[in-house]
Amino acid sequence: MMGDGLRGRLEAVLMQARQRSLVGGLPIPTQIAHSQGFLRALLLEAVETPVLELGSGGGLPGLVMALEDQELRLVLVDSARRSVEFLRWAVDELEISERVDIVHARAEQVGRDPRYREGFAAVLARSFGPPAVTAECAAPLLRVGGRLIVSEPPAKDPVQDLALASLPAPDRWPPQGCAELGLKPELALRDPFGFAVIRQVSQCPERFPRRTGIPAKRPLFS
Repeated sequence: MMGDGLRGRLEAVLMQARQRSLVGGLPIPTQIAHSQGFLRALLLEAVETPVLELGSGGGLPGLVMALEDQELRLVLVDSARRSVEFLRWAVDELEISERVDIVHARAEQVGRDPRYREGFAAVLARSFGPPAVTAECAAPLLRVGGRLIVSEPPAKDPVQDLALASLPAPDRWPPQGCAELGLKPELALRDPFGFAVIRQVSQCPERFPRRTGIPAKRPLFS
């Protein structure tokens, strides 16, 4: 857990991210709490790091998770130069550069890189893209048995919103569409933030991810 001093440094870094329009307008404490929800979802089972975050932007949830859990090793991926430059500054400012690597690349490129393909126990996505795009970019990076953990929008059904655990919404994570990538929807969490947990149950086929931009132009499912 972060002490008050470290939390203050983190909040100052995230305020810098906000000034650069790299994080949204919600209060910083709320955004930190949401990132802590990612960590709770991750730690529902033992984790053999490293963990990768797609589209890290201003470093949420990755920076928060790295400070909360000193055992985690993370790879933060973003295609935007200004995000990457900020993240490199942030990990130095927070003195976590030994455990957090920054990769400047498109997710499709990372998924084709033998240094990263099938190299991760978990992939995180906060606001990376629609489910089909997120799934296609994440699956090639996951080891068999690994998990994709994705931030989900608020539930439309108030009963579902109060559920501690259920299956991810099938309209967002259709089992048949996920299966094409070796994925299986496993768990939906409300803690109170929403997360979907999708398990890599078999090796992602070599043909994925498709060329840069194709997952968004021609999604595997909708």
